[in-house]
Amino acid sequence: MAKRVSHSTSICGVARPLDAIGDWWSLLIVRDAFDGLRRFGEFQKSLGLAKNILSARLRNLVVHGILETVPASDGSPYQEYVLTAKGRGLFPVLVALRQWGEEFFFEPGEPHVQLVDKLKGLPVRRLELRAGDGRIVAPEDTVVRLPDADIARSP
Repeated sequence: MAKRVSHSTSICGVARPLDAIGDWWSLLIVRDAFDGLRRFGEFQKSLGLAKNILSARLRNLVVHGILETVPASDGSPYQEYVLTAKGRGLFPVLVALRQWGEEFFFEPGEPHVQLVDKLKGLPVRRLELRAGDGRIVAPEDTVVRLPDADIARSP
């Protein structure tokens, strides 16, 4: 098996976080954490994932500060996994992935789970990317700007 390459020093905001969430199991664990799962056994039951793989993914998410372990809420000797602020920051990423999946991986009319707001039970609106002045932007309206060479070399 080829050794995984780390992107921890990349200047790319897409590449660098992939060390933390770059496999599907990690994102599914985070999805389940947003759905209220907190215990190892709950994640294992939901995902059907081998315990050693689940343990490694949970450990990686904790190391990267996406989840933290806390004492079990019922006072038992177990620990629970909860999202940190960094982990909660993945919510728009998961919503974008969900909406992309709904658009391109389901046939029209095919049933699928739906994200709705708790207050009114209405579907969550599609995410929109906007420029600083409020205009909706598409890929062709953007460009990736490299950092200034002096800034990129500083520690």
